[in-house]
Parts: sequence; C-alpha cells; structure tokens
Amino acid sequence: MAIKIWVDADACPVVIKDILFKASERTKVEMTLVANHSMRIPPSRYITFLQVTQGFDVADNEIVQRLDVGDLVITGDIPLAAEVIEKGAHALNPRGELYTTDNIKARLTMRDFMETMRSSGVQTGGPSALNQADRQRFANSLDSFLTKYLAK
Repeated sequence: MAIKIWVDADACPVVIKDILFKASERTKVEMTLVANHSMRIPPSRYITFLQVTQGFDVADNEIVQRLDVGDLVITGDIPLAAEVIEKGAHALNPRGELYTTDNIKARLTMRDFMETMRSSGVQTGGPSALNQADRQRFANSLDSFLTKYLAK
C-alpha cells in the first residue's frame, strides 16, 4: 500500500510547499494540498489540490476523513496532528518536528495552556518566523521519513 502526503495548505508556508513539491516529484509519492482558498500548484502527475468550503476545521476534517494508515500529514495544527496519529498516520510540522504518540499529548497540553493564557489577556506572542535552519530541519525530516517509507 502506497502512502500519500496530505498538506494542511491554508497555513503552510510557501517555502515548505516548495520543498514538498520537489520531494513529491523526486520520490513519486502522491501529495494532496487541502485548503479553503485556491492556490497554484506545479503541473505534476503526483500533486493535486483539493479546495474545501470555508469554515472552522473544514480542511482538517477533510484530511482526517481521507487519509489512510501510514500516510503523512504536514501540519502545524496540533489538534489535527493528534487526530492523524490516532488514525494511525504520521504528522510532521513545518519546522521539521515529527509528532508521535510519545510527544503529542504534551504538545496538546502546552497548546491548551497557551490558549488559556491568551484568552485571559496575557500577550504570549506567536511562533518565530521560519528561518533557514527550520527549513533545513523540515527538509531533512521529510527526507528521512520518505527514505524510511520507500525502503519498505
């Protein structure tokens, strides 16, 4: 059974999409970008785009509904990553961190804590901008994952 890459594309940085486009073409692994607004993708037999309706978690729900065990989802959305892992698939964030059954609970707890802080008026700031080291870490993590998968 061939794995597929699913991209939570609404919030995925362009530089990360570019890395994904090249990896999909190089490895011939099918990839679908899911978003609620249109976007351009390169012409490829391996890369498709699925536009969903506007709405809270519509793209996330579509990804979870369509993915298969072993698939890879690219997302920075921790609740989506938790659902992906629960379904037996893999989740990688745009900074190159692979979410696992071992670390997802702690990530969810921290996310919920920060959300509580923000809702009580505390300024927490957002994540830092994606830098060259983040892009390299993502590319390396993606390559490691795909190498491991393709070796099976």
